[in-house]
This record gives sequence, C-alpha cells and structure tokens, in this order.
Amino acid sequence: MSTIDEIKKIRLEKLKKIKEAGLNPYPALTKRTHTISQLLADFTRHQKAKKLLILAGRIMSQRGHGGALFLDIFDGSGKIQALLRKDKVGERGFKFFQDVSDIGDFIELKGFLFKTKTNEKTLEVVAFKMLAKAFLPLPEKWHGLQNEEERLRKRYLDILFNPEVKAMVGKRAIFWQAMREFMQKNGFLEVETPVLETTAGGADARPFITHHNILDTNLYLRISMGELWQKRLMVAGFEKTFEIGRQFRNEGMDAEHLQDYTQMEFYWAYADYNDCMKLAEELFKYVAKKTFGTLKFKIGEFDVNLAAKWQKYDYQETIQKFTKVNIREAILPEIENALQKLDIQYDKKGFNKTRAIDNLWKFCRRKIAGPGFLINEPVEISPLAKRTEKNPAIAERFHIILAGSELANGYSELNDPLDQAQRFSEQEKLRDVGDEEAQMYDKDFIEAMEYGMPPTTGFGVSERLFAFLMNKPMRECQIFPLMKPKEK
Repeated sequence: MSTIDEIKKIRLEKLKKIKEAGLNPYPALTKRTHTISQLLADFTRHQKAKKLLILAGRIMSQRGHGGALFLDIFDGSGKIQALLRKDKVGERGFKFFQDVSDIGDFIELKGFLFKTKTNEKTLEVVAFKMLAKAFLPLPEKWHGLQNEEERLRKRYLDILFNPEVKAMVGKRAIFWQAMREFMQKNGFLEVETPVLETTAGGADARPFITHHNILDTNLYLRISMGELWQKRLMVAGFEKTFEIGRQFRNEGMDAEHLQDYTQMEFYWAYADYNDCMKLAEELFKYVAKKTFGTLKFKIGEFDVNLAAKWQKYDYQETIQKFTKVNIREAILPEIENALQKLDIQYDKKGFNKTRAIDNLWKFCRRKIAGPGFLINEPVEISPLAKRTEKNPAIAERFHIILAGSELANGYSELNDPLDQAQRFSEQEKLRDVGDEEAQMYDKDFIEAMEYGMPPTTGFGVSERLFAFLMNKPMRECQIFPLMKPKEK
C-alpha cells in the first residue's frame, strides 16, 4: 500500500469517528459571520468589541503545545492564526479535535480576537465544527507537486499554494471584463452564435468533428467566433456586434497555440479596415491598462511599449527584407528551396504556394517586436477579406504584430457574393488535394450575402494576447488547461 493510500485509510477512520459521534462531517451550512480578510482589515475594532465571531476555512497548518493547538486557517480571502486551548473548548472537545482533524480539513471556528505576545493576530476558539473532511494530504506533505504536468493536472492545488497563479486567475477575469466593457462603450451589441456548425467557417483551421444523434449528421465545433454568423447579422441590419466565447481547432499544441480557447470577434458595418485598426489599437491599450496597470511589457526577448507609435509592416517587403524572396514573382520550388536554406520546418501534407508563403512570413515575424500592423497581405491567404481597389491581388487585411507573433486579425470583409463564391471554390480545391486547414464552401452564407451585406470590417483577438502580456505560455494562463488522461 502506498503512503497516500495509508493516509487516506487513516482519514477514513477519522471520518467514521465523526459520524459515530452523531455529527455530520459535510454539513450544508456554516454560520460564518465574517471572511478572514474582513476581520484582518478591521482587527482592532473587532477585538475591542469582544463579540463572538465565526469564521470558516481550511486548516493549512497545525502545531501542538501541551494543552494548546495553533492552526493556520485560510478561506480564500486571507489567512489567520487560530488557538484551541483545552481550558476553552473542554478536555473532551480538545481530544476530539485532535483525534479527527487534519491539515486540509474545512472547519468552522467560533471565538474572540486577540494578539499573542509576538503580536500575532489570532482567533481564540471556544467552539468548532467540521465542514468538510479531507481524505488526501495537501501536496507540501508529500513532497509537493512533482512536475509541471502534475501541477497543471491538479491546478486547484497549484492555485491554493501559489499566489501568483491565483492572481493570474483574477487578472484573466479583469482582461475579459475590460474587453467587454470597451466594446459596449463603443456601441457594440453582444451576441451569441452557434458552437455546433454544419460547415466550419471563418478561419483557416482544422475543425473537431462530432455527431448529432437526433439529426444523424456530422457537425463541427466552431473554429471562429461566429464570423459567418455575425456577418449574417450585418445582412439583418445590425451595425455593431461582438461575441466572446470558446472556439476549437484540432491542431498542434505549443506555447502560443491550444485546441480550445477564448476569443473575441467584432463586426462593424459601414467601416473598413483602417477604421478597424484605429479601434483595435485603442482596444489593446484599454484592456492592457485595465488589466495590468501599464502599457510597457517584457514579452520573451522583446521589450514592448503599447504607448509607442504603432508601425505598419508591408507583407511582401518584410518577407523580402528577411528572406530575399519576392513572393509575387517566385514559383513554389523557389520558395521551398528558400525554406530549406533557412532551415524552416513545414508540414508537407497539402503543401502549396499559399502555405509556403505563410511559412516564410512566420519566420520573418519572429524578428519584429511591434507594436504594429502587418498590411498588404495577398488575397490567396485572405479568403474572406475584400480586395484593395488599387491592387486586386492585395487584401484589405491586417494583423497586429507583438513580440514576434500575430496577436490579432482584422479586415474589410468581403461582401461581393460572386467573389466570395469563387474564393470558397478555390479553397475547396485546396481541401481536395489535402489542405485540411483550407476553408469549406458555405452555400448558405453565400445565399445570405446575395440579399446584400453592407461594407463591413471585422476583427478577432484571443486569450493569446493575455498570455503574451503575462509573458507565459498559453497553457499556463488557462485556469484548467486540457490534459491528456493519465495512463492507468
């Protein structure tokens, strides 16, 4: 039997003792009068009032001195010392507490505040009640969480013992609250669009597939935040919409990418990508300031100042600057040769010129600190973006570049149904020859566009921005990241 199994067996015996005493080890109610943080914030007044106080929390440590027990109690808001003395709780009660309590248990304590000789703020206990008996020891009692995998798998313990992780959870909430607040202040209506789709659209990504039993049809988990649905709302007469939600992409995992994550997208009628760039820059600054209280960040090897002037980077010029390849003139074998010379790894499945150029660009972007906008991207890699009037080969699209990565994407939305149908057809051909990230032909969306869609701009940003500003991998910045099940 392992040490953990032995500990669990002993604690189950203690649970039995509690029940034999006629007590409920998991009561539904506590009569707590204050949180620990409330008591500590106004300690002197509560101490002078000499009123009976009731607090509840987890036993984090326990130290015995003859007829006295010192406990550290934590309730999520703060930690306080509690003192149980035999002469206060009675000999029988004192022995019962010693017999049935363990570090990790949740208890309710009644008592009065005082300060010890060492000036420690303390609750002197006159009565106690078990709220939840814990069977497993907290990690510091069995050599801590052994590695990163274990720490993320048992994130609840990581949060419990790591104030930095707990603070991250709070910052994450502020981040999305600030995002929502900014959009609403600018007149955008929050909407909800389908998570299950018959056609996965709105992005170049491989979808997850599931089966709908009642309809007896395969469906896809969405790969965008309702892009094609929000555009239908533009057709319906809405001018400004946004959605914050979860989306799913059945692709690789690394420091910047996960399979399921939170994203925000907005759509804005009667505006173009220039308007979108201005609003997106304001959004980034607003959210960063609200969440972190600063616009200056250390992200990897880059020092980034969001308050600095945002630059514009031309797609073709930037690639040519860093790789010597003219993407407008080069043929696929030439680009592939350049990829090999630059030691750029790429997926050969479904490989084509579009993917080859994209791999060149990804090599280049790692050298750019930003903040700034990547502009003048080829239409071939922007199947949902409007062409520029001056050069139909170029899309009215931008990416926000920050610390060597693309952190957001926006464009003047294509609203010509004939052009859109043609681009969907071209994407379908790429899928037919093995490109699983190419977009699907969405006949229903084309039909909606045929009723007329106003000039519209759209923009999307995910929780990757939060991870970058935290200067941590994305998985570290999710509260409960997806983990592979443990082998039995």
